[in-house]
Amino acid sequence: MLRYLPYVLSLALTVYCLIDALQTDEVVMRGLPKIAWVLLILLFPVVGPVAWLVAGRPDKDAARQYMTQQERWDADRRRRDADREQRERRRPPRGPDDDPDFLKGI
Repeated sequence: MLRYLPYVLSLALTVYCLIDALQTDEVVMRGLPKIAWVLLILLFPVVGPVAWLVAGRPDKDAARQYMTQQERWDADRRRRDADREQRERRRPPRGPDDDPDFLKGI
């Protein structure tokens, strides 16, 4: 059983690094494009995953900074949508047939 341990550890490291590389956004990856990292991890069982952990995996600060930028974009989009909805709600009716109070009184 002990003789299989290096193979199992190598497989576990490869699977972990492959999943991590596939889930990482390409914008924050260091060094190579995503497809190159995936091929490196798959083709070189021990060297590829170790290279990913050392040279390819993004810094936590870079990933956090990217997420913060993405969150800012989302917040800006939500604010613009809310402003647009509010402007549409404030717009007065253009004619008597558009005014609900006038139509209720008929």
